[in-house]
Amino acid sequence: MDHHKKSVAKACLKSAEDDSLTFPQIVGTLIQEGFEGYAIDLRRALATYYMPDGDSVDMPMHKLDVPIAPAFDAARVQIAIREAQQLAPGYTYLGFCRKVAAAGCAGYMVSFSGRRALYFGRTAETHVEYFPD
Repeated sequence: MDHHKKSVAKACLKSAEDDSLTFPQIVGTLIQEGFEGYAIDLRRALATYYMPDGDSVDMPMHKLDVPIAPAFDAARVQIAIREAQQLAPGYTYLGFCRKVAAAGCAGYMVSFSGRRALYFGRTAETHVEYFPD
C-alpha cells in the first residue's frame, strides 16, 4: 500500500480516537480514497484497512482498559451503537469500545459496499448493523 493511503488510514484512526471526525465522515474519507472496508480487533488493539485488490495495512490502536466479556450481549452492543449514531452527550469512540467490549464484543468489521458492520464475540456470535439511510 502506498504511503498516501497508509497516511489516510492512520489519520482516520486518529480522528476516531480523538473524536475529531464522526463515523460517517471517516467512512466517506476512506471510500473516497478507494478503501473497501476495515476491521477492528479489540483483543489485539489493531485496526486493519483493506483495499479491493487485497492489499491492507495494520495500524496499532488504543489498548482497552477493560476486559472483553466472555458472553456476547447483542442488545448491549446495539445500545452502544445507537449512542454512537446519535452522538449522545458524552459519547467518545474510546467509551464506545469499552462499552462493546464489556458487552462481549471482541471486534468488528465494516464493509463499505455491503453498507454494514459485523460485530462479533469470542464465540463467533454476531450482530449485523446496517448503515442508516
